[in-house]
Amino acid sequence: MNDIRRTILWVVFGFSMVMLWDQWQIHNGHPATFFPQAGKAVATAPAPVGTASSVPQPAAAPSGALPPGGTPPATTAPAAPRERVTVSTDVLRLTFDSQGASVVHAELLKHSAGSVTDKKTSGAFVLLEETPASKYVAQTGLVGGDFPNHTTEMTFTGERVLRDGQSDLVLRFESPDKGGVKLVTTYTLRRGSYAVAVRHEVTNTGAAQVSPQLYTQLVRGATTSGGSFITNPTGTFTGPAVYTPEQKYQKIEFSNIDKNKLDFQKQATAGWVAMVQHYFTGAWILPDGVTRENFVRKVDGTLYSIGMLTSVDVAPGATKAVQSTLFLGPQEEKVLESVSPGLDLVKDYGIFTILAKPLYWLMDKLHGYIGNWGWTIMALVLLIKIAFYWLQAKGYQSMAKMKAVNPRVMAMRERFKDNPQQMQQEMMKIYREEKVNPLGGCLPIVVQIPVFIALYWVLLSSVEMRNAPWIGWIRDLSTPDPYFILPTVMTLTTVLQTALNPQPPDPMQAKMMWIMPLVFSVMFFFFPAGLVLYWITNNVLSISQQWLINTRMGVPPQFNLPKFR
Repeated sequence: MNDIRRTILWVVFGFSMVMLWDQWQIHNGHPATFFPQAGKAVATAPAPVGTASSVPQPAAAPSGALPPGGTPPATTAPAAPRERVTVSTDVLRLTFDSQGASVVHAELLKHSAGSVTDKKTSGAFVLLEETPASKYVAQTGLVGGDFPNHTTEMTFTGERVLRDGQSDLVLRFESPDKGGVKLVTTYTLRRGSYAVAVRHEVTNTGAAQVSPQLYTQLVRGATTSGGSFITNPTGTFTGPAVYTPEQKYQKIEFSNIDKNKLDFQKQATAGWVAMVQHYFTGAWILPDGVTRENFVRKVDGTLYSIGMLTSVDVAPGATKAVQSTLFLGPQEEKVLESVSPGLDLVKDYGIFTILAKPLYWLMDKLHGYIGNWGWTIMALVLLIKIAFYWLQAKGYQSMAKMKAVNPRVMAMRERFKDNPQQMQQEMMKIYREEKVNPLGGCLPIVVQIPVFIALYWVLLSSVEMRNAPWIGWIRDLSTPDPYFILPTVMTLTTVLQTALNPQPPDPMQAKMMWIMPLVFSVMFFFFPAGLVLYWITNNVLSISQQWLINTRMGVPPQFNLPKFR
């Protein structure tokens, strides 16, 4: 039974690693390796007159897109002079192209371009950009006819800097009359906000009703999710995502767009579309109740777009307005929740969301008092250990009893090594006499595994860890320890914790008992310092608790070093 207990513990440990790997794969937008989920069939209504394929495609022009055929459509009025308009608030610096009023550059002024430990990067973090090497822009316009779109030259009016005492910065882009339609796009930037209010006013200047479709889209070059373990040990997802109240959060891998394997809800009356990356997100949001068609497509060999289409029926001489929101900012949970329902899901916790969200809430509250994210991580692990103290104590008490009777068991095994049936009977007799449950240490471990995996994803996904210092040499909890001090300490604590456990009588089990934790420790040399700090704290507290319980039960702690034969 002692061997059975250890086998079960290793099975639990291995299964938790399998679950963690599967969630890692899903987090990257890949199907689960071990427990794949069947794709959900999504019923879709007939597509409206305008479709995603009718949205003008980006080309080599600086603004982004040219309609099919490669040449701009003719206009009925002289084109306005093209210009780049850069505006600033306290948190955003945006550059607009007057051709189509596209957002072609976005800097997040409260977030630095790189890690504080990287001297090669400086300045604010760039989310959107349009350069020969990289493209990620936000566009809007009309389809369904020869109407203004993001290739149309527009006239800009408004201020460029949010001045002291101002709460709003308003930018207005007006198109010429084109196809009997005029489009005015107004962006309103607010102090302290990453959510930009966008108003689209469609005016029918003709004598008959028009029914264009308004599109809002994000266009970017593909970035492979994950990468190698060395270059990206956290394996975070980059790519398009759709949210609808019915199907919730739906990630789409770039490679699946290439294969036309798209599984997301096309028709909806609420939700948003986004381009997701580690820590930051760009998203277009339409108000609830507005019927829209969500679309994802490959624009050309290197560019992909995700967006929404919504119909706008305008009578002759009338103007109809459609409101939307463009979010360009960090994945701060409270900020995302305030912008739109479900937007906080871009901070992806996978199946552990139900546990991860309260853990993040508690961590955020602790940080409000402590003020340092490193100490906050340690305090959070301490509170979790306190919450599970009595449950874990039961497990350690069971292990201590097992350790106390282990000499009798080992002697008995040697005596009956040629009679396995008699060995099992004698072993059960010893356990009954000593009132030992050989499986008593398993349940506490099983119960705690989901909590600590959820905490792992909280620390991995929280932008608050980015450039957050702890002490001394740890200046960024989101990057690996530059001197490998924390991973070394983590390995030593893992070795100590393993040495405190009884040595299995089976040589193969003994080898596995040491090899598995050591391999697991090596992985942490490439993990962010915040994750390693969390694991060190958990190890130290577990060792202390095990040492205390063993001593109280009269089973002095002993270090069982490996004996590989």
